[in-house]
Amino acid sequence: MTLLRFFMLLSLVVWVGGIIFFAFVVAPAVFTVLPTPHLAGLVVTRSLKVLHWIGLVSGLVYVLASFAYARLTAASAQPLAVRNLLVYIMLALTAVLQFSIIPRMDALRLSVGQIDAVAPDNPVRVHFNALHAWSTRLEGAVLLLGLALIYLTARVAVQPRVATTLTMPASSTAMHGGR
Repeated sequence: MTLLRFFMLLSLVVWVGGIIFFAFVVAPAVFTVLPTPHLAGLVVTRSLKVLHWIGLVSGLVYVLASFAYARLTAASAQPLAVRNLLVYIMLALTAVLQFSIIPRMDALRLSVGQIDAVAPDNPVRVHFNALHAWSTRLEGAVLLLGLALIYLTARVAVQPRVATTLTMPASSTAMHGGR
C-alpha cells in the first residue's frame, strides 16, 4: 500500500511541479533571454506540449494507483471518489489544451508567421490572444486542482497512521479504568 501511495504522490508531484516550474521559471526566462517573442513562443509551445504529455501519463499513473489503493483498503476501486474526480477533470483540461487549444494556436501562428508582428486588432491576433487567455486559465485550473489533489492524497496517506496512533489497545483501556 505504501508503494501505491508513493506512486499517487509522485505522479502529482511530477505533474504539478512541472506546471509550477514551467509557469514561474521556464516561461519568464525564455521571454527574457531569447531575442524575440516569436522564438520564446516557440520554446514555450514545445515545452507545454511535453508538459501536457507528462501530465496525461502522470494522471493515468495516479488513477491506476488510486484504484489499486482503494481496492486494497476499501475492497472497491472507488472510481467516483473525490480524488479520482479531480484527476479526471485535470486530465480532461490537459487533453483540451493539448489536442484543441494548442493546435489551434499553432495553426494561427503558422498562418501569419510571427504572431507578435500582427496588428493587435487583426482578427487572427484577436483569436490567438483569446486562445492564449483560455490556455492560461485552463493551465491555472489544472494547477489549483492539482494542489487540492496533493492535499487530499497526502491526507489520505497519513490518516491510517493517525488512527493507529490515537487508538489505545484494549488491554490499556482496561488498565486505566475504561478511560
